[in-house]
Amino acid sequence: MVPHLVTALKGPLLDLEKKILDATPGIERWFRLEWQEHTPPFYCSVDLRNAGFKLAPIDTNLFPGGFNNLAPEVLPLAVQAAMAAIEKICPDAKNLLLIPERHTRNSFYLQNLARLSTIMRHAGLNVRLGSLSDDITEPTTIELPDGQHVVIEPLERSPRRLGLKNFDPCSILLNNDLSAGIPPILEGLHEQYLLPPLHAGWAVRRKSQHFSAYDDIVKKFAKMIDVDPWMLNPYFAKCEGIDFDERVGEEKLADTVDAVLKKINKKYREYGITEKPFVVIKADAGTYGMGVMMVHDAAEIKNLNRRERTKMSVVKEGLEVHDVIVQEGVYTFERINEAVAEPVVYMIDRYVVGGFYRVHTGRGTDENLNAPGMHFVPLAFEHTALPDVHAKPGAAPPNRFYMYGVVARLALLAASVELERTDPDPETY
Repeated sequence: MVPHLVTALKGPLLDLEKKILDATPGIERWFRLEWQEHTPPFYCSVDLRNAGFKLAPIDTNLFPGGFNNLAPEVLPLAVQAAMAAIEKICPDAKNLLLIPERHTRNSFYLQNLARLSTIMRHAGLNVRLGSLSDDITEPTTIELPDGQHVVIEPLERSPRRLGLKNFDPCSILLNNDLSAGIPPILEGLHEQYLLPPLHAGWAVRRKSQHFSAYDDIVKKFAKMIDVDPWMLNPYFAKCEGIDFDERVGEEKLADTVDAVLKKINKKYREYGITEKPFVVIKADAGTYGMGVMMVHDAAEIKNLNRRERTKMSVVKEGLEVHDVIVQEGVYTFERINEAVAEPVVYMIDRYVVGGFYRVHTGRGTDENLNAPGMHFVPLAFEHTALPDVHAKPGAAPPNRFYMYGVVARLALLAASVELERTDPDPETY
């Protein structure tokens, strides 16, 4: 299923598509050389927004939890990519310990674990699940709606290693974003590979650091293909020392919002774009679409009601929000059955392995779609990933999907640079 764009691709993005297609050999060589310098995260998903005049990543997740939303047809791609990733890290790997999020009763998330386990088993690994939750004191079997089941076990820690009863893994795959902090049980491990590394979790990671790295990457890329980097890159600014409950830092936040809106306005005038600019205010750390607010005017900051301030003040695991990122809002003009949609691209190692559309029937083109009520429509990349350079610009779905894969890989490369910059022990990473 290919969503249509409400505003057919025209102007800047048509030019961008043509330049990307014309430069495909150079782009793929550029990525190949970059991956000789940088190590990709083990896996990653990227949320994109396609405004018809701009295509940009708005979020990069290093602990993706939606593998169950990928089309079954893409599983061979995922298995091949997982094999390549494991061979680089530990060629003789036999056992893999998968550590999930604590909210293990969410059936959609559990189906993600089952799909992830299947991919890793087909890549040649014995996979078992070990929980950080104190509630798991013995092997616990949970039945899934599709007839599958998962078994979650308590972790066992020795002085140097982490495993399960009668299970000693050489690699540990985190599918837990460490929003609540780094558990001591994961620290000080020896001779075991932790994927991704601990500093990839939200205990350390910041969205502003990621988009700063993305900014650097996209400037190099845009220069290579001769386009305005803004077409691929949302403006952003960081604002610290905010307390939404106590209304501390409101003036500073309003000034930051105003500055970013003025930059967007200038670009909209340059390209003759008639849409109303907006920004997204997000917690600088955290996920699940929590601590997110859309703003069209700086005056809105001073008029937040109690409910809105409370919603912005805490995120997952009850963490208080004091630092935010003010990010350029990117419209999404893609629709599936009249519902607003945005593409999400999944990667393992440096390879695009599939994706899906996040669809929300109750949200608008300038709203956050990562919210209760969303559903997912798989993208079968294996049928559509090869671009057609002879197709009329804007008319061929494979070309649009190729562009998605290129921009998602730019975000993936930015994540690898971000992890290098924030690595507390660069000698071992």
